[in-house]
Amino acid sequence: MKRLFTLLAFTFAINAHAADSLTGTWTLVSVDNVLADGRVIHPYGPKPDGMLTFDGAGRYSILIFRPGRARFASNDKSRGTPEENQATVQGTNTHFGRYRVDADSHTLTFTIEHASFPNWEGIEQRRAFVLDGDLLRYTVRTTTTGGTEIGEVTWRRASQLGGS
Repeated sequence: MKRLFTLLAFTFAINAHAADSLTGTWTLVSVDNVLADGRVIHPYGPKPDGMLTFDGAGRYSILIFRPGRARFASNDKSRGTPEENQATVQGTNTHFGRYRVDADSHTLTFTIEHASFPNWEGIEQRRAFVLDGDLLRYTVRTTTTGGTEIGEVTWRRASQLGGS
């Protein structure tokens, strides 16, 4: 029994350390969707903007934007044209909720509370990840396009001095 308790405590400590290593703010480097035939598309353009935050209490938020989105001509989002609304929806991806890290399987699980893509609300997404210095990479098996492609997302740890 003592050995089991020690093993459980060790596993908890490893997973807590892995979660601690993600805590903070990250800036978006790339979002690539890899199609079954190997082609790569950039759903938010070749240089998307974004921010990911993990807090120490297990909460996260993700903001992803296509740069250069057109402004609404009316200056009123409730009066957007169908084209303006479509460009806005397709040019953004945001969600927040809770997260947990499994260091043994190198997975990050997002429990999504709210999302700009409503189909993701209330679900869990498990994502394989690699932490390499100041770079965090993970794969998304269920992208917002609903296809069979695999999303590959890369983030860089933001500078502690306010820059990226």
